[in-house]
Amino acid sequence: MAALPLTAPPAVPLPPGPGCPERPCVTELRLSAFAGHLGARLPLGPCTLLAGPSGSGKTTALRAYEALARLGAGARLAEVFPDPLACVPERARPDAQRRRGFRIGCTADGPEGPVRLDVAVQAEPELRVVGERLTAGRRVLLETALRDPGRRAVQAAWHTGGSAPVTRAPLPDDRLGTALLPLRVAGKTDGQRQVLAAAEQTVVALRSVFACEPLPGRMRTPAPAGTGRLLGGCGNLAEVLLRTRRECARRHGQFVAAVRAGCAGHVADVLAEPAADGTVRGSLDRGDGHRTGFGRLGDGELRYLALALVLFTGPGVLDVDPAGEVPAALQTLTVLADGLDRGLDPAQRAGLLRLAARMSERGHIRLVGTVSDASWATGTAEATGTAGATGATGAAEARATTGATGAARAAGADGITVVHLKP
Repeated sequence: MAALPLTAPPAVPLPPGPGCPERPCVTELRLSAFAGHLGARLPLGPCTLLAGPSGSGKTTALRAYEALARLGAGARLAEVFPDPLACVPERARPDAQRRRGFRIGCTADGPEGPVRLDVAVQAEPELRVVGERLTAGRRVLLETALRDPGRRAVQAAWHTGGSAPVTRAPLPDDRLGTALLPLRVAGKTDGQRQVLAAAEQTVVALRSVFACEPLPGRMRTPAPAGTGRLLGGCGNLAEVLLRTRRECARRHGQFVAAVRAGCAGHVADVLAEPAADGTVRGSLDRGDGHRTGFGRLGDGELRYLALALVLFTGPGVLDVDPAGEVPAALQTLTVLADGLDRGLDPAQRAGLLRLAARMSERGHIRLVGTVSDASWATGTAEATGTAGATGATGAAEARATTGATGAARAAGADGITVVHLKP
């Protein structure tokens, strides 16, 4: 296999959608050359399931999404990719300068319309950004390229639209240039304001991401007192429940109703009680004076309980770093859930997907989850009324083929989108 080109790929205009969402959100993930993916385009709706057998790259796709989110928040490359060689396609051969790398990108839709971000990263001999392109339609708003390998910078050019068509300046090669634009662009011309608006939309769409993989073993033990913000492994679930139960009785009541549908036996309430040693213990109130501690619940029950709480809450409760300069009403939280159906029985996974579809309708939360088989989701989507209203199909479907041109854009963006990945 020839060496992978390390320049950003050219812009490909997307077909116009039915309208631009008010809140910026990521509507497509592109894995041009990333680990086991080549030329993959994954459409993302409000509630998306990435389905496929083991080895099809579902977890890899979530990892790429999370990496873009962290880069959008201003993290350095070395923090985001501690093992960059694992991201290089397996058969990618180095070029004459012994360089190898990978390419990822996304589309962020919002008030500015679809904005594409594509990034090329060199993994060896040194980890660095070697190409980045931000485009809106056919207009390139930002483009960077590595001109001098001896300098720790890339040459950047961004749209100006004034007396000079572009502005050129160096940017660091260890950060995402799009995230740095608000510090470098004055915003004096219409072109500069367009650049700033597109960059802000992309960063806001990317930043509010919560990667969640509940670990039942940690949830069974008492949770130490802390910040009251739920961690990705959900080991401090009981402590967070203590906070959410006190703060909003209405939301807690809705959460209890969801737990009642997914846990065995009668559930009158979900309790969190401080202990003398400073820890917090969680339990289910059975309504007859008996309580079942979290330590006695099954793995599926604990995972269901944790994921339901995540879908009912938001950035103020979850351990995420949203864009503080943008009002919460204009942001959307995206939950990345690897193994969404792991350990869940049919009723639990159907109930969880119904809840995700219902919450995503409100616009404040989106879900991207991986499952080994999504055939069960069709009937679930039809039950929610978010897709398959005619009864013909229950979920919008698209197929992403590794090594091919990728997936067609999914229809029914307001429903459940299923993307099938093949090894």
